[in-house]
Amino acid sequence: MNDIIGMQSQYRSDYNHSSICSFDVELIENPTKPLIHKMSRFLFVKKGNGRLRLQGRDYELAPGSIVSILPWQTSDVFAVSEPLEFYLLKYYFDGINNLIKSFYNTSNDLINIIADLTANPVIQCEGTQIEDMNQLFIQIRNEIGFEATKESQNKMDLSNIYLTNKVVEIIIRFYRIGMLFEKSTNQKVKIIDNTEIIQYIYNNLSKKLTLKELSANFFLSESSISHYIKDTTGLSFFDLINEMRIGKTANFLLYTDFTMEELAEILGFVDGAHISKVFMSRIGMKANDYRKTYQKINKICKIKETKTSFEIIDYIYRQYMEPLTPKVVADNFHISVKQLNMILLYQVERTYEDFLNFVRVNRASELLLSTDNSVSNIAKSVGFNTTKTLARNFLKFRLMTPGLFRQTVELQEEDATSKGGGTHEFS
Repeated sequence: MNDIIGMQSQYRSDYNHSSICSFDVELIENPTKPLIHKMSRFLFVKKGNGRLRLQGRDYELAPGSIVSILPWQTSDVFAVSEPLEFYLLKYYFDGINNLIKSFYNTSNDLINIIADLTANPVIQCEGTQIEDMNQLFIQIRNEIGFEATKESQNKMDLSNIYLTNKVVEIIIRFYRIGMLFEKSTNQKVKIIDNTEIIQYIYNNLSKKLTLKELSANFFLSESSISHYIKDTTGLSFFDLINEMRIGKTANFLLYTDFTMEELAEILGFVDGAHISKVFMSRIGMKANDYRKTYQKINKICKIKETKTSFEIIDYIYRQYMEPLTPKVVADNFHISVKQLNMILLYQVERTYEDFLNFVRVNRASELLLSTDNSVSNIAKSVGFNTTKTLARNFLKFRLMTPGLFRQTVELQEEDATSKGGGTHEFS
């Protein structure tokens, strides 16, 4: 069995969980053990030389090297030829990613930060690039001080906005330098490695992920993937997914009034009780208490555009039975249809049509189990124009027809009842 890889904290700062980022200086004199990073970070090498393994790929580290590590990526410094000294910047990836897509992206360009930072995670600055990057890190240090010594500067007005802008500027400069490197080498390396499995799960949390899907994507058996996750993280496949979903749950608690049942459906949990249990176990606080405590005083990326994104999801979720079109919803929120789809792709990883039909199929599923209404009446009551449209979407999301779903679930429930079993759960 492989040694379990340690996991770092999910917080930017151990002393201030609400901070947008934290700054520190670290020294590595000897090779390190692999670590899974729950929180995103940049490393800016000031001195020394060594070799880094990130997501199964090896990179040279030297003065001027900058490393981008995203949530749930694995890294270790496996060789040190000269002690490495570097700036360490931990930052709130989901918040920054959301800001770039919804606030800074005024031209509505298609942006995939995760893919771009994953493609070129280590860059080598040269000449003025080194000094420009150094200044950005120093400006952040001057604003918040050092994390390790609890040293902090006097709190200045608009500090979170200032820090957010600096982190965004680092990402943009990192991206541009990376693109220049890619063009100069005329190549873009993509290696499928076992370490990609964990980040793939993180990037697709809104889906109903299965070992079968991972098996097809990574050309490994389901048991091999299951064992790899357990041996690497110490968690089962489903426990790992729950661990990752907690971060997204916290955001929805801050920005929406969805019930636990509604959040469970959107985020992929079994039901409201499940999401509440997982949240309490991981955060040590009831989900509703967390919402009451932080919703009104949230200071992280508190912008109108972020709240609007969740209001759009809420609107579709409540009005699913109406003859909604993308233009109707977009006009209601004074945005374009393109913006609407971008928001939904970012927040729930579904297009407008997929999300609307997903909600309608879930409502239809409930009616099929709780009433004797005909399939045609149910189709109309949840917003589908025809029975065929309901059936087509049922096959897409349930992999069976509405009639077979009703019959199969009823038979399973009857069988469970006859054996003294519990209630049936469907997703």
